[in-house]
Parts: sequence; C-alpha cells; structure tokens
Amino acid sequence: MSDSFHRMWADLAPVGRHPGSGGYRRYAWTGADTDCRAWFRAQAEARGLLCETDRNGNQWAWLGDRTAGDAVVTGSHLDSVPDGGAFDGPLGVVSSFAALDELRRRGARFTRPLAVANFGDEEGARFGLACVGSRLAAGQLTRQAAFALRDADGVSLPQAMEAAGHDPEAIGPDPERLAGIGAFVELHVEQGRALDLTGDAVGVASAIWPHGRWRFDFRGEANHAGTTRLADRRDPMLTYAETVLAARREAELAGAVATFGKVAVEPNGVNAIPSLVRGWLDSRAPDQAALDTVLAAVEQAARERAERDGTDVAVVRESFTPVVEFEHALRDEIGRILGGSVPVLGTGAGHDAGILSASVPTAMLFVRNPTGVSHSPAEYAAEDDCVAGVRALADVLEGLACG
Repeated sequence: MSDSFHRMWADLAPVGRHPGSGGYRRYAWTGADTDCRAWFRAQAEARGLLCETDRNGNQWAWLGDRTAGDAVVTGSHLDSVPDGGAFDGPLGVVSSFAALDELRRRGARFTRPLAVANFGDEEGARFGLACVGSRLAAGQLTRQAAFALRDADGVSLPQAMEAAGHDPEAIGPDPERLAGIGAFVELHVEQGRALDLTGDAVGVASAIWPHGRWRFDFRGEANHAGTTRLADRRDPMLTYAETVLAARREAELAGAVATFGKVAVEPNGVNAIPSLVRGWLDSRAPDQAALDTVLAAVEQAARERAERDGTDVAVVRESFTPVVEFEHALRDEIGRILGGSVPVLGTGAGHDAGILSASVPTAMLFVRNPTGVSHSPAEYAAEDDCVAGVRALADVLEGLACG
C-alpha cells in the first residue's frame, strides 16, 4: 500500500511546482492543469479503469458499470491556490487510487460500482469562484454566471476551457450522473490542528462552516501624494485599512474567522493617492448567525470610516455556501467501519463534498496536519499518517462498496 502511494506521489510532485517559491500553481485550464489531468488518466488506465471527462470538465475513473447506479465515489481535486501546498486536494486523489490498490490486494469483491473523481477548479484561484466543477454539476452555478467568469487577464472561463480542448457549450447541471451516486467520500488533509491536538492520525468531518466571499469597493479621489494636504485628501486606503482591522476584531468577538487576503489598487502608484481600493473578504463561522454578525459589523465599520474619510463603499457578495451538515447516517456508518473511536470534527474550509451534499450523501475523512498550515508550501502530513489515511479510506470503501 505504501509503495503504491509513494510512487504516485513522487510522479505527481513536480507538476505545476514553482521553482522559486516551492509552491504549486496548478490553475484551472492551464498547462499545469492539463498535465494533472493527464496524470489522472494515466493512473486510471494503468488500473484498467474507464476514464471519462464529464460535460463540466470533472474527471471520473470507473470500476464496474457506471450506469448501474448506487455507486460509491471517492476523490478530491488536483488544482491549487497560488503557491499552494502539495497536499490540499492531491492527497485525496492519490489516496483514492492507493486505496483501490489496497482493496485489490485484499481480494475485495465489489458489489457496487466504484469511481475515483478529480473535480475541476476547486480552489477558484484563476476565476475567483471555488468549486466550479462541482457547482456546475450540482446546478449551483448557472451557465450564464459561469460564462461571465473572467481571470485577471480578462480571459473568460469559456475561452480558457476551449483553449484547453474542452467544449464550453456543454457545461451545465448533471443530475443523471449525480443520481447514480449512492455515496461520495472525500479524503483531505486537515486544514487546522484539531487532530494533532487529539493525537489521532485520521478523523471524520461533522460539518463545514458557512462561508462566503465579499468584495469591498472603496472609492476616493486620486491626487498627488506629495502636494495634497492631509486634510484635503479623500483616501480610500485609509477606509480599507480600518476595515481590515475591523474584520479581525469582529471575527474574534464572534468566534469566527475573517480575512482580507486579496487587494487591488488604482492607479497603484507609489506617489499617488488611490482613487479605488478593492479588497476581498473571506469570512467563515461555526453558524449562520455568527457569520451574519461579523459581516454586518465589518460593513458598518467600513461605512463609518468612509464618512470620516470622504470616501464611498460598495459591498458585493461574490459567493456564499451555507452550513453543510454531512449526512449523519453515512458519517455514523463510517465511524462504525473505522471502529467507533475516530474523532469527529468540523471545518472552516470548503470542499467539493460540501457542494455535492445537496445532491448526494457525502462524508469526509481528514488526515492529521501537524502544523495546521495549509494553502502554503509549508503544508505537510507525515508519511505514516498518509498511509493511515489510505488504510482508513480503503476500509471505508470496502465497507460501503463490498458489503
């Protein structure tokens, strides 16, 4: 089992890795993404699996009759955030193939179809919207909204898909495919330190916190940085700065998290007072009430500061995902398969499993992250824990697909 995992891990590791940062830049519908997709297809074909790409660019590797229904599906994604780590997404895909290898080694007899999936554009690094592939399949992203997505260079999602050899005219809901899935189990590196604190290698997800992304546009007046009196300035950077501090303050009060992680400035000159500062807020909380409280307080702080600065503020919600409670029956069954002593924990990170949960019974396994660092080249999981994750996933798949 460990040999299978390590061979695949070593083969995938160089793809999309930036030599300067050591992080990964596997963005949707780019050359690195194409290479990841080729790697997935090669792994599927090496195992005699039927590999197909659906209308939305998601990849599926099938064992058994995919039209029989009640299939058990596992997998994750292969794309990354800018300079992301090696484990977020790929650990789940590599572990899925390794778990299948382990089941074959055990001589498992499958009574349900099994598939490994690679969902496209999960991170949203290029077009700004997370889980595009699974959202499209689940009907949670309209064709019109998908066609309107643009990257930083102005390239539209359809243009990017077409350049990569995929027909954008085919995208849309895929209810028949999802109706044929009886369970989806996604393994993922934990994006936090809960398992490290409990001393467990593997855990089971209980829920995904409600989360969203909001764009704050702060508009002022461009002017000369050296000749404009402080009293005469309408500087949106001041408004933005106060809003960033307010986000941290209000999140701490509500037991939530809030981050301004992306900013764009116009005209973006060292010696120019900005005319526009655009900041993107990511906020997540244990429940909807806490999230609403944070957003309302941050927006109020922004508007109060804008009045003092003589600036204007507009807030646009770009994406939102409500709380996802993974199906209790499936979660409990997984707990039983794994011996009943596996810790159950919530997470503030979004996943394809969360998107699919509205259409398919879903569950998640987490593998210990000793530092809690994620979305960074420093992201890490120990070799023994990765192997423990493969073993746990194999046990779960055996219990679900071979029973």
